[in-house]
Amino acid sequence: MADAQQDDVTVIENAWIPMPDGARLAAKLWLPAVAESVGVPAVLEYIPYRKRDFRATRDSQIHGHFARHGYAAVRVDLRGSGDSDGVLHDEYLSQELEDGVEVIRWIAAQPWCNGRVGMIGISWGGFNGLQIAALQPPELQAVITVCSSDDRYTDDVHYMGGCLLTDNLSWASVMLSYNACPPDPIIVGERWRELWQRRLEHSGLWLKTWLDHQRRDAYWRHASVCEDFAAIRCPVFAVSGWADGYCNTVFRLIHHLKVPRKGLVGPWNHKYPHLGGPGPSINFLDECLRWWDRWLKDCDNGVDGEPLLRAWMQDSVSPISDDRPGRWVAEMQWPSRRLRPRVYALSREGLVADAPAGEDPLSIRSPLSVGLFAGKWCSYAESTDLPTDQRLEDGGSLCFDTASLAQDIEILGEPVVELELSADQPQAMVAVRLSDIGPDGTVTLVTYGLCNLSHRHGHDCPEPLLPGETCRVTVRLNHVAQCFPAGNRIRVAISSSYWPLAWPSPCPATLTLHPRGCSLTLPQRPLRAADKTLADLGEPRMAPGPATTLLVPAHREWTVLFNLATNEATLGVIDNDGSWRLDDLGLTLGYDVTERYTQANDDYATVSGEVINRRMFERGGWRVDIVTRTVMTSTATHFHLNATLDAYEGDERVFSRTWNEVIPRDHL
Repeated sequence: MADAQQDDVTVIENAWIPMPDGARLAAKLWLPAVAESVGVPAVLEYIPYRKRDFRATRDSQIHGHFARHGYAAVRVDLRGSGDSDGVLHDEYLSQELEDGVEVIRWIAAQPWCNGRVGMIGISWGGFNGLQIAALQPPELQAVITVCSSDDRYTDDVHYMGGCLLTDNLSWASVMLSYNACPPDPIIVGERWRELWQRRLEHSGLWLKTWLDHQRRDAYWRHASVCEDFAAIRCPVFAVSGWADGYCNTVFRLIHHLKVPRKGLVGPWNHKYPHLGGPGPSINFLDECLRWWDRWLKDCDNGVDGEPLLRAWMQDSVSPISDDRPGRWVAEMQWPSRRLRPRVYALSREGLVADAPAGEDPLSIRSPLSVGLFAGKWCSYAESTDLPTDQRLEDGGSLCFDTASLAQDIEILGEPVVELELSADQPQAMVAVRLSDIGPDGTVTLVTYGLCNLSHRHGHDCPEPLLPGETCRVTVRLNHVAQCFPAGNRIRVAISSSYWPLAWPSPCPATLTLHPRGCSLTLPQRPLRAADKTLADLGEPRMAPGPATTLLVPAHREWTVLFNLATNEATLGVIDNDGSWRLDDLGLTLGYDVTERYTQANDDYATVSGEVINRRMFERGGWRVDIVTRTVMTSTATHFHLNATLDAYEGDERVFSRTWNEVIPRDHL
């Protein structure tokens, strides 16, 4: 395949990286002109999201930019994905990480590389950047990890506070369709169909694997770098956004790592900060270059002396706004000694300084409709999947409000709610939301946390509740930076369900709170004059992407439907990327997703989630279509999975498989 020249960058569409067992991984390279005469540092992104097609535009913008600034940029398809050999069986397996070490060694040994390598990645690539750093390959000398986690159980798409996230279902469905995609015949030649067939037959239903591990066991401890932070010995730049599902990781990394490190948290969703929203995107790629220059080129550019944490302090905003106004703030250390705990008691009078003694208990048994307006655990779409006015949720919750604030209160960090409660069932959950109430009465969600009450002694040792027995639990809410302005009020809302963001308990439970033992602690942050002098992070800059032609525009919807005739409530999601053509390759792509979450009559036995994924590839007379459908339901004792995978070459269905799985509930 012919190489391409873009300005002073040579683009090598495909290079094969040999593995010790004979397998080959497919890589795309962007090489600066200077690399022809002298080796340069290299930057690796190592993910399963297909360098050849679905991520081609984004990859060119990022890695072309790095190459224009003197770095060899390398995008590698994981074993079993894209054009690489093999089958991808699950996330972050030892094979993936060992392959990653070999990839780094191969890069460092190339004549265009000086032996120094950095890793960058968002989500999957952010995870394995940390995981491979913990293996300490000497050639890996810096990492940028975006929207990732150090703890695969506590802070990933699968579980939160010991509760099962429905993103576990939707993400498993995404990967079921990704893993069923073929390599490109132009890259791999006649063996493409054989490689494709192996993937179709052997990748498996990952959703079952994840549900087979409902507590934090050895499966989740594997590749969770929080098990040994000291194993990471290279500098780490950790990045996320308040609308992302992974913001907590940034704070743990800058706290526990002992290497040079930096944290950045903006208002963004699950995207790179030069591409994401809501709120202002930034010139993130140049921030990356400053990191690479310091740790891969030894430039004394001042990165070492900058604040350890930079975060977007969000202003109060309407719950239906797509914007996130605010300002940048910074802390030189974390945890910051400048923060002061602001404690409120939960009382029948609201959030107060001191709860009156002898208050009667308060009880809540929430309808399953609480959670329909919560948005997505991990936002992708910037507007359609964000939470809306929380008054739609608060009617099924216990609510505790402050009086109107006499002055602004700003928080930065992790709000914590302590609860003294009992339940009338051996298995129950609690959802806690922190909201901002505007003068007009609208309620904007600020952050939230979940707790599976059977996990009150730890995620590795669940224990059923004794109905009626009082226990104490700590609910840690997601980290956040928020200004509550004078005149507004602060609300804590507590519910016993949060569907469909989290899967409900086996049956309805009534929670009884004892106010004398319930409190909210906010990490209040005083103003810092130096924040006004923080450097401007600029407007996004990136290299151009490949020429494309839009054929069908993207279409996104997030719809809640109450059918009063059947008493059925449905959350319907349309997340269609449409279709487009990569003009230089003559390759047309399409990707559509629909999701449907339902319950009827507030009956826990009717809870159901369905996700349908469709992917399409077409070039000339060659066309491949992938259709997957995954349905998840439950009884009081088991989860039920029904999934189908159909693959078409032209008009012929060349593969079809059905899964019907039953998994016992394990204190969930």
